[in-house]
Amino acid sequence: MQVNTEPTAPTRASDRPGGIPDGPAGRRPAASSDADKAAALRRMKLLALSLLVVMAVIFVIAFALQKQYPGFEYVRAAAEGGMVGALADWFAVTALFKYPMGIKIPHTAIIPRRKDQIGASLGEFVETNFLSEQVVKEKLASADIARKAGAWLSSPGGPDRVAKEGAAVIRGAFKVLNDDDVQAVIESMVRKHLLTPPWGPPVGRLAERIFADGHHHALVDLLVDRTVDWVRDNQETVNRLVTDRSPTWVPSFVDGLVGDKVYVEILKFTRAVQSDPHHQVRQSIDKYLKELAQDLQHDPVMIARAEGVKAQVLGDPEVRELASRTWETIKSALLSAVDDPHSELTVKFKAAVHDFGTRLVVDPELAGKVNAWIGDAAGYLVKTYRSDIAGVITDTVARWDAEETSQKIELQVGKDLQFIRINGTVVGALAGLAIFTVATLLFG
Repeated sequence: MQVNTEPTAPTRASDRPGGIPDGPAGRRPAASSDADKAAALRRMKLLALSLLVVMAVIFVIAFALQKQYPGFEYVRAAAEGGMVGALADWFAVTALFKYPMGIKIPHTAIIPRRKDQIGASLGEFVETNFLSEQVVKEKLASADIARKAGAWLSSPGGPDRVAKEGAAVIRGAFKVLNDDDVQAVIESMVRKHLLTPPWGPPVGRLAERIFADGHHHALVDLLVDRTVDWVRDNQETVNRLVTDRSPTWVPSFVDGLVGDKVYVEILKFTRAVQSDPHHQVRQSIDKYLKELAQDLQHDPVMIARAEGVKAQVLGDPEVRELASRTWETIKSALLSAVDDPHSELTVKFKAAVHDFGTRLVVDPELAGKVNAWIGDAAGYLVKTYRSDIAGVITDTVARWDAEETSQKIELQVGKDLQFIRINGTVVGALAGLAIFTVATLLFG
């Protein structure tokens, strides 16, 4: 945007009642300094205006040739955007200090005329009309963000883009995170949630439910089956045990007979336990396990033993090693997965994103819930911080000086402000090109 294209004469404080001193301790700077700044301002205005003219010429040529050469449509769009940006920024910058082209358009010459009032009104307007909880919720509800997001997430490129950005976030997070700090957090969580609480009562309660439902019978059956198999396949071992424990004066054939008898009885006994689900041995095992579950919950001695086992299994070195291995495993697995677009994690993540997007489109109930969550979150932020946000505007404007400062700014920094016009021209051209390109790709 342009400050008026006509040269601006240097302004002296002595020419204005109550003017701002022009130099340190009230001294005016040399006239040549103001003249140099005015000349530089004129040059920048001429440059910004030249860019606008160039854009206009390019637009005319491209508009005339676009039907014959379709590629000129992009040139025309860029030139058109550049002109719009240049004109808009010219008007905006000019309106800050004076009436554009001398025309008293309402709400221009903002700084010298209504600096404080406009600052207060602007802050109040933004707070009331833009930072209203109801307005924000209604706007978000009418936008139906959930369905639009779902349509994008379920589109061919949506999941890939989400996965790509998510991978970048994960890699960035791992670069920022300190391994020692993360391991310390994991270790503290293990100590808080795993080591500090006593093991006996919760293990006992869990065991009690397992034993009451009979889920342990499968394990008992497995142990009995393995015992029967072992006895059946180890008759020589049984005979040798009998012989080794027999007195030396007993004849060897007697040892053999006794060993065979012991083997047969043991085998019969184990098979009886195996075949009878209500065998006394099984009942004894059930009774022992149920009593153990009760002792783990209520017997101080048994609870202390459980704590001793915990201390042996998970001492300080073991906990630190567990935290280190856990973090290294998580970090390595995630980095490997995000770096490989065909990894199982990436493929499943993309599928989940696509499925979620599809559900947002086809499931009105889910879309409604998501829209409600978004509206509630935005409403809370607006309700909580609306005054603070609007106060930034009011306080900033209140700190400005009056008309003298407006005139001073035009001379002192007007040259730099002309870069707004130049940037507006360039950015407008790029924006026009980008918008036209995206529209052509999507709807062309």
